[in-house]
Amino acid sequence: MINDNEFRAGYIAIIGRPNVGKSTLLNKLLHQKISITSKKAQTTRFRIHGILTDQQAQYIFVDTPGFQTQYTNRLNAFMNRVVTQSVQNVDAILFVIEAMRFDQRDRDALKILPKNIPVILVINKIDKVADKNQLLPFLNSIAGAFDFSTIIPVSATHKIQLPELLNTIRGFLPRNPPIYEKDDITDRSERFLASEFIREKLFRLVGDEIPYSTSVVIDQFNVENHLYKIYATILVDKANQKTILIGKKGEKLKQIATEARKDMERLFSEKVYLEVWVKVRNGWADSEATLKSLGYE
Repeated sequence: MINDNEFRAGYIAIIGRPNVGKSTLLNKLLHQKISITSKKAQTTRFRIHGILTDQQAQYIFVDTPGFQTQYTNRLNAFMNRVVTQSVQNVDAILFVIEAMRFDQRDRDALKILPKNIPVILVINKIDKVADKNQLLPFLNSIAGAFDFSTIIPVSATHKIQLPELLNTIRGFLPRNPPIYEKDDITDRSERFLASEFIREKLFRLVGDEIPYSTSVVIDQFNVENHLYKIYATILVDKANQKTILIGKKGEKLKQIATEARKDMERLFSEKVYLEVWVKVRNGWADSEATLKSLGYE
């Protein structure tokens, strides 16, 4: 039983430059995949709440896009706005960096952090450091970059020190009853997660440039007799991108849909029927009206 008198609940923003492992950290903390990941920067575009409830606390993690120091279209500007807004009304902030890497992009991201909210510096990917004796000098070299409440080295991928991180976070959360139901894992709908799983496969299975010129629209989402029927459209900016996404005899698009469907079935715990099309919509990433229609606002 949860004792509300001692129970803590609150919001924790996960902030950092692109590709430091923020979404992987969230998924590993939740023991469930809700935030898409890839090795390419800018995979995460939306703010996503990931919810973890145990006997002592409810942690509501706010996963955010990587903070961009240079951007060229309205989509990138939208993502930076999401990051800036996300740090304003939380109880604690996890500022994530990569072990042995701290450069001007990290320093620029630090500038958006408020001074009145506790900031935990999370040094991720420590498993990739061959000589662990290098960690302490690295830690000391960046400790003065900001008034961090504490510093915790972790490996999100291998779940190293994640229990210690949760215990530290709990100390910064206010005494509150649970905000969400104990079985909730996200504030996002299954429809939204379906679109994100498709978009993840674009980042993982297609060349370096094309995923940034794509978005995913769920045209239909129905559940009948334990079968999810999902019809989706991938928007691209140019006709040649459509050709690449479809691939020879439709093989690339089939691979994208198949792998996305498997992720959906794991999350929904039901069978999924998925159909995906590709359409060209020129300039969608710089069109304010189109971005709003796709949920970027």
